[in-house]
Amino acid sequence: MRAVLQRVTSANVEINGSIKGKCGQGFLVLLGIKQGDTEKEADFLAGKIANLRVFSDENDKMNLSLLDIKGQALVISNFTLYADCSHGRRPNFLNAEKPDKANTLYEYFCRKLFEQGVSIEKGEFGADMKVSLLNDGPVTIILDTEEIMK
Repeated sequence: MRAVLQRVTSANVEINGSIKGKCGQGFLVLLGIKQGDTEKEADFLAGKIANLRVFSDENDKMNLSLLDIKGQALVISNFTLYADCSHGRRPNFLNAEKPDKANTLYEYFCRKLFEQGVSIEKGEFGADMKVSLLNDGPVTIILDTEEIMK
């Protein structure tokens, strides 16, 4: 499972001209699910994201978590995070989980992040989404369970 976190002042996702989800200060989370990912990876990643200390404290040090600041998260499914661009010029997405399984795990991850105490909103799995954000910092972090759960 792979997540690209962007620390934001605000973010929203639009589908067919209507705002589907939005958040204030917190994270825009682009979530990719790989074949073989399970609830174990989702549990780990939800805990990591909720507690990652990348928000500024009173001394302007990145020392506070999403929970500490009572921040929000906008979670967007993004199978293209598993693009394989190693051959040719057109990426393949064979490593991305099949849609039915990926959607189930995406919904599970969102529930787990909410259960951590994070206020969340979501995009729509499989939809053509227009995502807007005001990146704060900018701070962008990539978390990959294959690397951090070793």
